[in-house]
Amino acid sequence: MTSRLRHPLTALGGAVALTLPWVAVWATGVAEGFAPLTTVAVSGLAVLGASFLLAWGAETAEKDVPRAFALAVLAVLAVAPEYAVDALYAWQAATDPAKANLAVANMTGANRILIGLGWSGIALFSIYKATTGTGDDRSVVDREGRLRDAVKLDPSIATEILFLFLATVFAFFVPLSGGIGAVDTIVLVGLYATYIAIIVRGDVDDHDEQVGVPAYFQAKPRNARIPVVLTLFVYSGFLILTAVEPFAHGLEDLGLQYGIPEFFMIQWIAPLASESPELIVTAYLVNKARATAAFNALISSKLNQWTLLIGTLAVVYSISLGRYGVLPFDFKQAAEIWLTAAQSFFALAVLVNFRISVREAVVLLVLFVSQVLIEFAFIRIYPEALAETYSIYVLLAYTALYVVLGVALLATRREELRLLGERTVANIRGQPIPEPEHAD
Repeated sequence: MTSRLRHPLTALGGAVALTLPWVAVWATGVAEGFAPLTTVAVSGLAVLGASFLLAWGAETAEKDVPRAFALAVLAVLAVAPEYAVDALYAWQAATDPAKANLAVANMTGANRILIGLGWSGIALFSIYKATTGTGDDRSVVDREGRLRDAVKLDPSIATEILFLFLATVFAFFVPLSGGIGAVDTIVLVGLYATYIAIIVRGDVDDHDEQVGVPAYFQAKPRNARIPVVLTLFVYSGFLILTAVEPFAHGLEDLGLQYGIPEFFMIQWIAPLASESPELIVTAYLVNKARATAAFNALISSKLNQWTLLIGTLAVVYSISLGRYGVLPFDFKQAAEIWLTAAQSFFALAVLVNFRISVREAVVLLVLFVSQVLIEFAFIRIYPEALAETYSIYVLLAYTALYVVLGVALLATRREELRLLGERTVANIRGQPIPEPEHAD
């Protein structure tokens, strides 16, 4: 009886069972009449089940395709709801210009959540599991000194870090043209297309020894394994596309019932809901002592959101407009983009040596949370116009702080930055450079 309960197909069946109530109510249209709390509960369970199915599909696929490519597919599927929400606002902006600001707000909120909560949270979770003896992750480094334990990342993610660095530098210039236009689309989408072209040419890695569901399917013949992977990807993708938006809107409705402003909900609560599959998947990977794979997935998500998502907004807007147009936004959203780029710049300066310590993760988390709380306080205390003015000051101040911290870090890590470029070139050629020893 015990062995039957531990069979991988039992876990798979449990994950599928979480999704079935949503599939039933979605297919019958019953969900439209649900109260917000019921919608959140049913769709939230589907998102949880889909996250596990997505992770198992990506891990199983690592036996047949390069790991970076499998994780990139996982990242695209996991953040697909964010694309859907932003594309909707960009489409509506053609007839209602105010929606353009919502598209930018939702996009910047999602990107900052990925780093402020995702990168920092996964690092702290990995180190916590290793230091408490509940995990056996070889990527966690025990170093002497206060808050100096760190997660050591595999140099194979140099390509992702460098391409994200290029996209981040370009993002600082996006607001200068007054909107998102053709140049932004060409550069950002071009960067992502180049990145995919590079990683898809890579060799299949000597994958980590899997357990559970991925191990069960990896043991099957290739002609049976590939259809399983495709089924897991398609089904989890369907669930994410259909369940996350109602999940997000349900949370928004609950927030509005408690007096949380709509704009704040769209920038923070909705993106948090749409990013939940990605955060669940990466937490699952950390729980399996795969911190590097978790960071690879998060960085891939950040890269495709920071390139494809921004770049395609102008395309959607132009199609809805019926002619070419630049997606406009106001100065506050320009400040939001600068802050998002600055946060990304600092976070990449942290990772340029392929390590993130407890201290660095805490700084990322505290800066993110404090900025959001300050803005929320302004919204609650001051009239709308005055709150927006003070909010812009906060955004610009935090942008300067992130840039100063990032420049200071890079000034001490010039050699690591040079090696990052060399590792990327080596990865492209299929000859990864081993990571050098770091002095503690």
